[in-house]
Amino acid sequence: MNRTLDIAPLRSFVAVADAGGFQRAADALHLSQGAVSQHVRRLESAIGRPLVERRGRGSRFTADGEKLLSLARGLLALHDEVLQSFGDEARGTVVIGSTEHAAAQLLPSLASTLDGSAPRYSVRFRIDRASKLRESFATGRVDLALLLGPADDPRATPVGDLNLAWYSAPGWRPPRAREPLPIVAFDNPCALRDRALATLSHHSIPVAIAAEANQLAGVQAAVSAGAGVALLATLGQTPEGLVARDDLPRPNPLPLALWTRQGVAPAVSERVSAALRRLLTAPVLAGVPPHELVLARGA
Repeated sequence: MNRTLDIAPLRSFVAVADAGGFQRAADALHLSQGAVSQHVRRLESAIGRPLVERRGRGSRFTADGEKLLSLARGLLALHDEVLQSFGDEARGTVVIGSTEHAAAQLLPSLASTLDGSAPRYSVRFRIDRASKLRESFATGRVDLALLLGPADDPRATPVGDLNLAWYSAPGWRPPRAREPLPIVAFDNPCALRDRALATLSHHSIPVAIAAEANQLAGVQAAVSAGAGVALLATLGQTPEGLVARDDLPRPNPLPLALWTRQGVAPAVSERVSAALRRLLTAPVLAGVPPHELVLARGA
């Protein structure tokens, strides 16, 4: 059986131990908590055993988790030592930034892809709102940006379409005829929010914003509590505690394009474009979606 332990998930796993929890590890690595959890699940899939178990409101490592933790420290130390030995040839740091729902799903697999295709670049992540990511690209602080919308600019290269789906709590029931459909949405501005409202309006379905949040965890929590339905990007991987809805109008996918700032090495842009096309058109390991993703060259 061909099994692989990738560096990015191992680094997240060790960070959980060093930082004292998933959220603190995510903060230290500039990732979302969902991305760190995704990394741990990928390790559990490769090892074939549970590594973390719930304990009350918290969690702790299993015996196998403690064993892997010890070995992972050695692997990471050797990995970093090898890279440092070739420090004179290093080309720089690639910082990958995204909105939170992309980070939880797309970034883990993209990180592993870049580890293999661009080994001379170290990868760092940054999570931000879409408007902030656009500002960073416009002001030159971001080199590569994966943004929603048509690629009608010479700096933009299409990389695929983002499929969307409706989700609700398992016991949620739609309102009676003529009553507005309760929607859980991300704060404005948000392409997912706009697409949800436009889709329902096109089918003459009245809506009411039942809850709003600026983070994916808040949206999912409100949906799980039965506040309403939400339109999410999940690449077919249903979020824990939610169910997909097939009784609502199917939204059109959102096009994605990679924007490249002048001066960025073409090889870097080409690698990222190719990796994103593969992730968007093929089943992603352990399940992962994008909304907006940005790559920025570090100082």
